[in-house]
Amino acid sequence: MRIAVYGKRFSAEARPFIENLHELLLEERAELILFKELNTFISQHCNLPLNFKAFGTHEELVTFNPDFLITIGGDGTILDATTLVRQSGIPIMGINTGRLGFLANVSREEITKSIKSIAQGAYSIDERRVLKLESEDDQFDLNFALNEITVSRKDTTAMVTVKVWINDQFLNSYWADGVIIATPTGSTGYSLSCNGPIIMPGAESLVITPIAPHNLNVRPFVIPNKYKIKLQVESREKQFLVSLDSRIYAKETGSVLTLGMANFTVKLVQTEIQNFPQTLRNKLMWGLDKRN
Repeated sequence: MRIAVYGKRFSAEARPFIENLHELLLEERAELILFKELNTFISQHCNLPLNFKAFGTHEELVTFNPDFLITIGGDGTILDATTLVRQSGIPIMGINTGRLGFLANVSREEITKSIKSIAQGAYSIDERRVLKLESEDDQFDLNFALNEITVSRKDTTAMVTVKVWINDQFLNSYWADGVIIATPTGSTGYSLSCNGPIIMPGAESLVITPIAPHNLNVRPFVIPNKYKIKLQVESREKQFLVSLDSRIYAKETGSVLTLGMANFTVKLVQTEIQNFPQTLRNKLMWGLDKRN
């Protein structure tokens, strides 16, 4: 079993969990390949006197051809990891060293059970659909997003106008701070904080969620993911912002963006100790009554 391990930012509090993870993987006789920054942290701060192979790019990761990529961090770490995995099909399992995440939903206390599960083959693969972004100038080197693609204002406190078409049929001009196009995976992220709905992973849908709309009767709108979405932003400023998950670009006002589904999926490892309804209850504290 060949395992790649990815992480970027670490604290002293996370050190024992990093050591525990690697010791468990070595007990399972896994061949380990570490992200370069993680490798440096381990060599300087952890009691693991071994020399590991390292990767720093998508090309290097794919060359090693690991069976899994394990991330250490939070949901943002998994989103970063997708830029390394891309369309390679390498399954990702997220270990959360902070608060419970929707993607990195293996808690620190569940590390041992999760590693045993993948070593024994007691897991399933959850394939998540990915958004693709196209523009007239093909500016975006990594033009996909697992969570959401967002257009928003830049260098101004004034609203922007986002014109939206669905399958070339005009939907609306959103007067707002911006608009989010979220996948079911991203429905529990930025879109949720803007009053968007929670969508079950696996649903063949997208949600268009305005950010602080001027008209209060403008609500989030769920559409089938087979539809093409076209966006055009008008603003007093010369540029607006486009974000693909955590990657941000500046675009010229008036540019036309086209969104659709990519021709690959991101594979997430699910063990029997994790499931989406349980994560929702724990993360959102559903059913918690402090009076009891």
